[in-house]
Amino acid sequence: QVQLVESGGGLVQPGGSLRLSCVASGLPISSYYLSWSWYRQAPGKERELVARNTNPSGSTIYADSVKGRFTISRDNAKNTVYLQMNSLKPEDTAVYYCNAVDRVRVTNYWGQGTQVTVSS
Repeated sequence: QVQLVESGGGLVQPGGSLRLSCVASGLPISSYYLSWSWYRQAPGKERELVARNTNPSGSTIYADSVKGRFTISRDNAKNTVYLQMNSLKPEDTAVYYCNAVDRVRVTNYWGQGTQVTVSS
């Protein structure tokens, strides 16, 4: 059974940093047929893509609003995907979700989400 568990959210002041983690079980993150993403959803808004890393090329895309501030990465040995968030702004406040897309089984997997609040 596949499970994604996010952690690392919290309350941070504007300009601060957080690192989110997504630990995957039942799904080796290095598998060639997977894409790994972070999404976020703010109150009253639709869920939006923040960053995506695609196997096997390793290509990465970012939302324009986070380019230069956020970095998606992974540790294959720990089967964990990260989102490093720097220079945080109040508009980054949202619930952040880890997502995996299995292109072979045509399946989406989601974590439960972790709250990030940027406020002074």
